[in-house]
Amino acid sequence: MKIVIIGGGKVGTELAHQLSNEEHDIVLIDNNRRVVKFLSDTLDMLTIYGNGASLELQRQANVDEADLLLAVTPQDELNMICCIIAKKLGCKNTIARVRNPEYARQMYFIRDLLALNMHVNPEWSTAREIFRLMQYPGFLRRDSFAKGRVEIVELDVHKGGALEGVMLSELPKKLKVKILVCAIQRGSEVLIPGGNIRLLANDRIHVTAPTAELVSLLSSIGLRQRRSKNAMLIGGSRITRYLAESLIKTGTNVKIIELDSNKSVSLAEHLPQATIINADGTSQITLNAENISQMDTVVALTNMDEENLIISMYAKHVGVKQVITKLNRMEYVDLFRSNGVDCIVSPKHLCAQEIVRYVRAMQNTGGSEVLSVHHLLDGKVEAVEMRVTERTRYHDVPLKDIKLKPNLLLACINRMDRIIIPSGGDVMKPGDTVVVVTLAGRVILDLNDIFQES
Repeated sequence: MKIVIIGGGKVGTELAHQLSNEEHDIVLIDNNRRVVKFLSDTLDMLTIYGNGASLELQRQANVDEADLLLAVTPQDELNMICCIIAKKLGCKNTIARVRNPEYARQMYFIRDLLALNMHVNPEWSTAREIFRLMQYPGFLRRDSFAKGRVEIVELDVHKGGALEGVMLSELPKKLKVKILVCAIQRGSEVLIPGGNIRLLANDRIHVTAPTAELVSLLSSIGLRQRRSKNAMLIGGSRITRYLAESLIKTGTNVKIIELDSNKSVSLAEHLPQATIINADGTSQITLNAENISQMDTVVALTNMDEENLIISMYAKHVGVKQVITKLNRMEYVDLFRSNGVDCIVSPKHLCAQEIVRYVRAMQNTGGSEVLSVHHLLDGKVEAVEMRVTERTRYHDVPLKDIKLKPNLLLACINRMDRIIIPSGGDVMKPGDTVVVVTLAGRVILDLNDIFQES
């Protein structure tokens, strides 16, 4: 597919990496010469310097022949103008990044007016992800499938805990919960496991479970179940505002620490039920004065990864049970985790996942529709939700009689909203949706791609 990206910031660069790795024809436009040169040197794609809202520049980029234009600059209005021009030129699909909370409330009206195929809001997506984690504090990450009826959750195997030493085939019986371990990170090795693997201390695992069973799962392995009642958010970004609004609605006591006085005043006006502290959230004196050790959850949301890392390490040090860290530079995630920062969210990665799902669905040519795409274990594993059709080979055949490609696992079947954690006797039927887990690098566009050739 021919894709034009306008904006070479964090989100645009991440999209360029992921989409070029999937062998799309990428053109990137940015008005920063340094960014254009860097991306031209590091990625195999055409880069153009200039204003993406320029009619002549879009013509130069052959937007009229493009399958998709992604406008992801920091300015909402510029992104929307870029999409309007692209549509007029004949671009088939347009997606705009829209971050302003005021626009967010009226996006359905704006989308119709501007003929946008989709809009993305990384800050809102990040706030939603953090909110979901705070509802089940025992999990390090949650990814939803089957319209929220099943989830793949991330856990650590603790030394001496209920999971250490258990054979995967025995896990559902031991925990009395119907689950499936679909990915394991053991040191630097990533596994798509079979039932004959035994869990070891310090393994990081992804577990498929019906959403209704999550509380039982936490209880059976002895992890914290009670959602947060007292939360401290450090940094007054848009993410903070979105997250605080959601938390306040559930009765959570929210305390926000922000250094900038103007931002503090704005937050106080929009969030009268929250406690706003105008102070340096990286200062131990400030954090101790605001009783950080008494918080159920601390969320580090400043614009600096280094500050978020320091805040999170200190929160862990004083005994906060749940610490969530916003990071942009995910290449250092192993370093962060070695320092005790294990619950990480990345706005650019969440945004890229939404767009990659849309692109995969666009590539579908009448086969198995791609419903969602999630990257697990820091992008080393991918989980794809797809629909079973009459064209799907081996439908109505027991799974034990089907050979799948190596390093691939069928994690879940959703049949008319009934969640099936599959075993050898289960079958896929037309109309079902299934979740396929595989190592990253294997692009699945159709469900027939998962089967071993006869």
